[in-house]
Amino acid sequence: MELVLSIAIGVMTSCGVWLILRPRTYQVIVGLSLLSYAVNLFIFGVGGVKANVPPILTDDAAGPLADPVPQALVLTAIVIGFATTALFLVVLLASRGLTGSDHVDGRDEPR
Repeated sequence: MELVLSIAIGVMTSCGVWLILRPRTYQVIVGLSLLSYAVNLFIFGVGGVKANVPPILTDDAAGPLADPVPQALVLTAIVIGFATTALFLVVLLASRGLTGSDHVDGRDEPR
């Protein structure tokens, strides 16, 4: 399971970085979103991948428990990522309306 998680994190990170380096603003926003999803998966992976373990305390507290702190951090990161993506989209629409172009540098033709 750890191998699948690490491959997913690597693929999402590489796709996010590739999209961030694109000239269009919408692609940059999607790349930032992919990168934030990869970081969320990384935080989950740091917490430990456990199967069939309850995330809460049971009657016998000596058993293995899942760590709730990474789950809380990822939930907070999802909310903050959603808010910043919404802000980026509003700035994208305002920039597109003012300049008439959706390129990061404001030009339509590459150099």
